[in-house]
Amino acid sequence: MSKKSPQLRFEGFTDDWEDRKLIDIAGNISDGDWIEANHIFDTGDYRIVQTGNIGIGSFLDKLQNAKYFYQADFDELKANEIFPGDILISRLSDPAGRTSILPDLGVRAVTAVDVAIIRPNDNFHAEFLVAELNSSTILAKVDSLASGSTRKRISRKNLEGVQINLPTFEEQQKIGSFFKQLDDTIALHQRKLDLLKEQKKGYLQKMFPKNRAKVPELRFAGFADDWEERKLGEHAKYRRGSFPQPYGNKEWYDGEGAMPFVQVVDVTNKLTLVENTKQKISKLAQSKSVFVPKGTVVVTLQGSIGRVAITQYDSFVDRTLLIFEDYEKETDERFWAYTIQKKFEIEKLKAPGGTIKTITKEALSSFDVHLPQFKEQQRIGSFFKQLDDTIALHQRKLDLLKEQKKGFLQKMFV
Repeated sequence: MSKKSPQLRFEGFTDDWEDRKLIDIAGNISDGDWIEANHIFDTGDYRIVQTGNIGIGSFLDKLQNAKYFYQADFDELKANEIFPGDILISRLSDPAGRTSILPDLGVRAVTAVDVAIIRPNDNFHAEFLVAELNSSTILAKVDSLASGSTRKRISRKNLEGVQINLPTFEEQQKIGSFFKQLDDTIALHQRKLDLLKEQKKGYLQKMFPKNRAKVPELRFAGFADDWEERKLGEHAKYRRGSFPQPYGNKEWYDGEGAMPFVQVVDVTNKLTLVENTKQKISKLAQSKSVFVPKGTVVVTLQGSIGRVAITQYDSFVDRTLLIFEDYEKETDERFWAYTIQKKFEIEKLKAPGGTIKTITKEALSSFDVHLPQFKEQQRIGSFFKQLDDTIALHQRKLDLLKEQKKGFLQKMFV
């Protein structure tokens, strides 16, 4: 295989690709505007496109965080408007060089100084150039040219000199159209996933009583009784995990008979533990820890306080987690997990900066919880499990598409 042709290409194309500097292809590369804090508002005449909006081949709208710029400031700074179809390149890391095409935002737009702008011309096919700039080869080149002590960035001069391999325009069209279709499919799956997550958020708000209410706003047919309000400490029996000290003693880890050892880092934000815990607890240390059977609700008490999981395998648990061992009345674990998760979310809203710094056993015991009859708990728990499974399925599909795109980006460019 020639160095001037990719590993994977469409049938009918055999010519070598031509080596060109990015500036020679683009004709002109400009920077966004130096926009200072006193020019940035929550409303305005121009949307400010930031580096955080530029994904690898996709524009990340993040409308809820959008910032704007007024016409008076635009005129004062002699700013440059950007237009739908413009190619935007982030000169800042994560990674530097990532590129996307500006969509129609429904409002006029400008961009920040750390964004380079290429306006489409007849020298190249826009979707092809975006795909090639996002290939692992080009991103690695850009990264090698980036510099900075706190956050790496590539200068415009260095960006202009990046070498790009260019096939015929017809082959560019074929490759560009392929990646556009792939990006559109990824975007569609992302929207579906985001919608499911929003729906879940709405159900969580409506299917649990608010404030001092006795019943939720939304419930399944056949259930009419008031929910019982109790203190958490009255309903649940719980304890902290444990681990022998010091943590650094190697004999506490691994070896024959070692089992999963759950720490804060092993609790996801999806009511599950990670597939494989970071540490395994040795047979010797197990007698000094706390065994937790599969299907137990645990919650983190340090670090990311309030993350909840239903353990999906037998394990031993660290002292940084709380284990719900038993309940005063029959309780559905998934319903209880959502109850605890929701309670901590409410507490976070009350806390300074939205972060719970610490939680005592006494404070936890005094949490107010609302409990319906067991059958209603089961219905609610089952409903959210099905919703979680659907979200997980869509997430796996999306992750697979992104991995496929990554593979194509590696193989379809020189």
